Amino acid sequence: MRLRYLPLVTLLAACAPEHSWEPGILFDDFSYDTVGSLLENGWRFRRQPGHPGVDGAHWSGDGISFFADPENTENTLLRMTSYTDGTGENTRHTQFCHQRKYREGTYAARVFFRDEPTSGPDGDQIIETFYTISPLEAPMDPDYSEMDFEYLANGGWGEEDHGLFATSWETFKLNPFTKDNEYTIKQGSFAGWHTLVLQVADERVRYFVDGEQFAEHSGHVYPEEPMSVNFNLWFTQEGLIDSSEWRVYQQDVDWVYHVTDRALSPAEVEQAVAELRTQQVAYKDTVPPRTPELESPCGL
Repeated sequence: MRLRYLPLVTLLAACAPEHSWEPGILFDDFSYDTVGSLLENGWRFRRQPGHPGVDGAHWSGDGISFFADPENTENTLLRMTSYTDGTGENTRHTQFCHQRKYREGTYAARVFFRDEPTSGPDGDQIIETFYTISPLEAPMDPDYSEMDFEYLANGGWGEEDHGLFATSWETFKLNPFTKDNEYTIKQGSFAGWHTLVLQVADERVRYFVDGEQFAEHSGHVYPEEPMSVNFNLWFTQEGLIDSSEWRVYQQDVDWVYHVTDRALSPAEVEQAVAELRTQQVAYKDTVPPRTPELESPCGL
C-alpha cells in the first residue's frame, strides 16, 4: 500500500498567513519567431530513438515551426509536422517537452487536430497529443505517472476510425507489453480547435474537452511523481498504409497553461489565459523546480 502525500506547497500554504501564498503558473502563448527562443524558455526536443512509434524512426524538433494565426494575424501558433514514406529510416516524429516539475493542479492547452494529412495519401494511424509524463524507472514501476489526451485521426488501438482517448497510467512494461491504466474514448471526428483541460486533485484525474467533462479516473492512477508537460505527433508501427508516397501530418498549438495545486474549471482556465493575454504576457513560469532539481529527459 502506497502512502499518498500532500505537496510541500500545500503544507506551506496551510501554515502561512492568509493570502501569503500564490500558486506557481506556467503559461506559454508560443509567440516566437525562432525555435531557439522556444528552447530559451525551458522547452526541449526529443532526440532519443525508440518507443513509441515506427521502428527506426527519428525524433527531433525539426518539425516545429511558427506562423501567423490565419483567424487573427496578431496571434502566433506553433505547428508540429511529422512525415513518413512507410519506412523507419524516412519517418520523422516530433515531440517537445517542458521541465519535469509538475504534479497536482490544472493543465490546459488549445490545440488543432487534423483528420487528414496536409499532403500525400490518407490512412496512416497518426497520434496527436497533449500529455504529462514521468520517466519509467523500471518495468511496472508503481510510481510511474502519465496522463494523456491522444487523438487518433485514422483509428488504432482497437478502434477502426476517429477517436479521442483520455488515458491515466498507473504503470506498464514494454516487453511483453503489459499495462495498468484507466482510459475513456469517444469516437467521432475531433478535427479543428479544442481546449483541453486536465484537473489533478482530490485523488481524481478529470479530463475536459471544450468545457464539458470527458472523463474521470480514480485514485488508482493518480500521479505520484513529478512530470514534464509534452506535445508530440507520431505514427504507430502497425498502422502505416502500404504506400511509399510521402505523407505529411500536422498539429497546431495556440497556448499551454498550468497552475499548481488548484483545480480550475474550464471557464476559469479560459479567464486566466484571457487575462494573461490582455496583460501581453507571452510567457510566464513561476513553478519552482523540485529540490533537488530533477533531470528532465524528453522521451518516454
